[in-house]
Amino acid sequence: MPAIAKVTKEMIIDAAFEIAKEIGAENINARTVSQKLGCSTQPVLYHFKTIEDVRMAAHRKAGEFHINYVTNLSGKYERPMLEVGMRHIQFAVEETNLFRFLFHSNYYTGVSLSDWLTGKNFDSLFPILERQAKVDKQQAYNIFSQIFLVTHGIASLLANNAMAYDEAYCIKTLSNAYFGTMHLIKDRGLL
Repeated sequence: MPAIAKVTKEMIIDAAFEIAKEIGAENINARTVSQKLGCSTQPVLYHFKTIEDVRMAAHRKAGEFHINYVTNLSGKYERPMLEVGMRHIQFAVEETNLFRFLFHSNYYTGVSLSDWLTGKNFDSLFPILERQAKVDKQQAYNIFSQIFLVTHGIASLLANNAMAYDEAYCIKTLSNAYFGTMHLIKDRGLL
């Protein structure tokens, strides 16, 4: 008789992540996770004190997935930062449940927007922006934060409404935000 496969903590996190991705994070519970794994609820409750701990772990995994998604640049767009913005919007369109889980839940409680934008989430993007825009690190942060807020607004609208995704409009809007911010920083010394 073959040995019974052991359910690991990582398997539980992966299952919860898949549930969030497929049908929404509000459906993560001991029963749905155990069904996904083909086991009883006992391993889920053994590895995690509460189902909220499972959700938090799945949220961290979703955050890593999002960062990898938006920073996996293909060169499709003329500027790397435009591609990052477009990938964030595409993430909202293609991975609506994960987008809502990440950005429309309360898992960033107590974190300031500034800290979140400058934290490890986007560290890899600042050197790209510094080179692309020929600016210093602080200016790169200022440009990024302005563009991200515009980008995120578009992404949120698309993720939460039955709106049509218009790539050309998004490109134009993000380009205007980028060049407008560059003008404020370089020509006017603002931000």
